Amino acid sequence: MRVLKAIGKGVLALVAILVIALFGLYLTNPTYYGRFARVLFIDPVRDVDFYAPLEVVKGGPGEPFARAPETARSISAEGWQTALDYAKHMDSTALVVWQGGQLQYEYYKPGFNPTDRTDPASMHKSITALVVGLAIADGKIRSVDEPAATYISEWKNDARNKITIRNLLTMTSGLQRQPFSPSPMSETMQLNLGTDLTSLILKVPAGDEPGKIFAYYNVNSELLGLIIERATGKRYAEYLSEKLWSRIGARDARVFLDHEGGLARTFCCIQMSAEDWVRVGLLHLNMGKVGDVEVVPHEWMTMVRTPSEVNPNYGFQTWLGTTYEAKRSYGKGVASYGPHSEPFAGSDMIFFDGAGGQRVYIVPSKQMVIVRTGAAAIDFKTGAFKWDDAIVPNALIRGLRASDPVPAAAPDAKE
Repeated sequence: MRVLKAIGKGVLALVAILVIALFGLYLTNPTYYGRFARVLFIDPVRDVDFYAPLEVVKGGPGEPFARAPETARSISAEGWQTALDYAKHMDSTALVVWQGGQLQYEYYKPGFNPTDRTDPASMHKSITALVVGLAIADGKIRSVDEPAATYISEWKNDARNKITIRNLLTMTSGLQRQPFSPSPMSETMQLNLGTDLTSLILKVPAGDEPGKIFAYYNVNSELLGLIIERATGKRYAEYLSEKLWSRIGARDARVFLDHEGGLARTFCCIQMSAEDWVRVGLLHLNMGKVGDVEVVPHEWMTMVRTPSEVNPNYGFQTWLGTTYEAKRSYGKGVASYGPHSEPFAGSDMIFFDGAGGQRVYIVPSKQMVIVRTGAAAIDFKTGAFKWDDAIVPNALIRGLRASDPVPAAAPDAKE
């Protein structure tokens, strides 16, 4: 009995020490550890108030979209139903389809409103790419082939001074990434939830030779955000609002800061409505124009969607449907992949990819923009994201009434 009591006291002492140690760790950075403790209990797409502090990106709400009458939709009810069934099966928050000048179909999950904001994860990257182009058009950044060290002086005297802005845009910087870890001490968690992003991204060392290997890495996109701020002398949210957001007809958006007055997360976490994602997609359809006004230079829009030399399915922070991959790779160091059960029915597909199924699909040849937001699911056994990129866009493209039926794709898959 004495032995059992001694063991019990020992266990209690260890628990007490652990609790004290964890509390002490929490006190070193309450904001970060508070986020870390809560993140497992939220819906990362819909619980937008979790992401604090937020900074407003002022918009300039435009005219509402025209909506196609039920009797004159350009996409068949069968095509829409196939897409909608899959979207509901995958717990989608919204599915919105614009084609030929009008919104053709809309679905919003019960309890969710069309004006509600969601967090789109990495789809923000494709907006960051547009902002880089605007800074170049402004003369604030000289060229995509300029060394990033021009704006990141901390890199001037080491191997990272060979990395160009193009390398960051195309995910070919060669920067050395840490393996994924759910530990609060890991780079992954610090990047997503931490309170000092500038210090974190500036200490990432050089690895592979720049321009040689595709490796999808959030740090590349965050460095672009830092460069935008340093080159323009303005906060990211302010510059984004001035040059883009207030000019495309979008409502106010929000960006997630590391701390009050700190750096915006430009690799993720811009909160906006599904309709405003349609407006960003339309910039691609209209090659940077809103109406007759050029908002983003035509040349830059072309560059964004030009395949990089290393990955034909990736341009500037934006995905492309150039080459079919049944298991679309995120490159070196990333086990996860995006499943594509068949090639895209639109060979000129451009798309924004947010973790696990946040998507904007843009098909210029079909004058179509598709937005899907919702649950981000992953199969931890295989590393696959569960969202099949082929099902929704292909059903809608094949449902177009004004075009000949699009044949089923050939099975020539790159694994």
